[in-house]
Amino acid sequence: MPELNWIPATDDETLTEYLEIAFGDDGNVYIRENINPEKVVVTTDAKWDAFVLGVKAGEFDHFVEGIED
Repeated sequence: MPELNWIPATDDETLTEYLEIAFGDDGNVYIRENINPEKVVVTTDAKWDAFVLGVKAGEFDHFVEGIED
């Protein structure tokens, strides 16, 4: 795996479990849980961009119905 700069997907310093994202020079996006860093999901920049656009459009809101902030 390439050398990656992992970015926490939260600014909340009280969380003990969260996702981390890294953007590789190889055109891939890497996703992992901070508590399980050896398991990494890899996707392409294009698929990541489509996912982000879907989140912004509310396409995944049904997954979080009833969850409090």
